[in-house]
Amino acid sequence: MKSKKYFPLFVDLSGKKVIIVGAGQIALRRTKTLLDFCADITVIAPEILPDFYCWEQEGSLRLLKKEYCREDILDADLVLAATDNPGVNSDIYSACKCLGILVNVCSDRNKCDFYFPGIAQSGGVVAGVTASGENHRQARRVREAVQGLLDEMQTEETAGRIKDE
Repeated sequence: MKSKKYFPLFVDLSGKKVIIVGAGQIALRRTKTLLDFCADITVIAPEILPDFYCWEQEGSLRLLKKEYCREDILDADLVLAATDNPGVNSDIYSACKCLGILVNVCSDRNKCDFYFPGIAQSGGVVAGVTASGENHRQARRVREAVQGLLDEMQTEETAGRIKDE
């Protein structure tokens, strides 16, 4: 079966409601990235890693320490299913498809309306990298290379401004 190609689309999430179900390592990484782009993030999980509490205290997100239920996602614009329970992730996927909500299931690339890219950013430039869910190692290497290039360009730009002053 030929793999699908995903179109890179940059979306304004500043006014969108993002629900993340799960609060483990994958959810932690994705939440950390989303914090720069989205002001309305809710994380739902019965067990939550400590970093999430810090972000909640800062006012960066909302935590619901509980089991997921379908009502939790009714008004979401975007949902990330990042639990360690395939049944829960599958239920989230089904509910989102019925409700017309874009969904990403971290444990099943076939149940993703979008892939969560590796993000490189510096000086107002944002680049997203994905390998269509096929080769995470390659995507990470490319993201790191792009981040290095952006950092280098930012350093050169800063040095140029200092020299001009």
